[in-house]
Amino acid sequence: MNLLVIGGSYFYGRVFVMEAVRESTRCNITVLNRGTYSMKEFGVSQITGDRHEPSVLAQCNQEYDAVIDFCAYEAGDVQAVVEGIAGRIGQYILISTVDVYERGSGITKTEEHALEHRSFAGEVGAYIAGKVALEEEVRRVCEDKEIPYTVLRPAILYGPYNYAPRESVYIKMMLLNHALPHFTDADGKFQFVYVKDAARAVLKAIGNEKAYGQSYNLCRDDIITYDIFFHALKSAADPEITEELQEIPVTVEDAETQHVPLPFPATAAETELCSNEKSIRELGMEYTDLQDGMMRTYRAFKNVFI
Repeated sequence: MNLLVIGGSYFYGRVFVMEAVRESTRCNITVLNRGTYSMKEFGVSQITGDRHEPSVLAQCNQEYDAVIDFCAYEAGDVQAVVEGIAGRIGQYILISTVDVYERGSGITKTEEHALEHRSFAGEVGAYIAGKVALEEEVRRVCEDKEIPYTVLRPAILYGPYNYAPRESVYIKMMLLNHALPHFTDADGKFQFVYVKDAARAVLKAIGNEKAYGQSYNLCRDDIITYDIFFHALKSAADPEITEELQEIPVTVEDAETQHVPLPFPATAAETELCSNEKSIRELGMEYTDLQDGMMRTYRAFKNVFI
């Protein structure tokens, strides 16, 4: 089975490549990225360059059972790949996000929920607009070319290799400063998905005719708050760390002015929740328990920070 992975060297894509190599000796994987992090140690082929350059895409000249696109962010990215690579595409898997849903409904969103077409300011607004445009683009382009496609919408990803300033920020605080904030008035709710679970979702979607033309939310169905998250993190930590740990009370407003990290929704107004029922029913997904996943994540980052 030949796979073309676009991106695939940072977090989600990197873990997918590692899982695909580990679970299947039948996979021949080519990774196309800028080459910031090499993946050759995993026995994959690597094409180094900008996905927006036609000469780079032209090097993708095999027959691919699936193209898995981890780094499409702007309208036109999918169309450029479909029209630019020389090889045949058996299936296009677009990595999107649960953030594409229309916000403010107050309901737990299934895959049939309307997408967000309002404009929001800043990088987050641009990210949402880009992913919404790409979901519509992958349907239009792939249907026109008669290429089966699947869209995966992960919630907040966490786990080893996540160097985005999310759970690793707090693990670093615990290990180096023996401190954690305690947000006294945070009432936001959110959902996590362990990165290896999200990687397995890709494997389950490849060549799966049930997944053709479908979108899937990827998340645990339990609802997380900052208190629940910090409890899981403290439970994962070494006893000598928790014994010396100081929890510093701070309001959400003061945290923002003092630049204390707030990477997850901190207020009820920011809360947007999704259903994972379809991914369980159609993909056979099983989601890692939060405590188990946080334990693995803590151990991985302990080796980085200490």
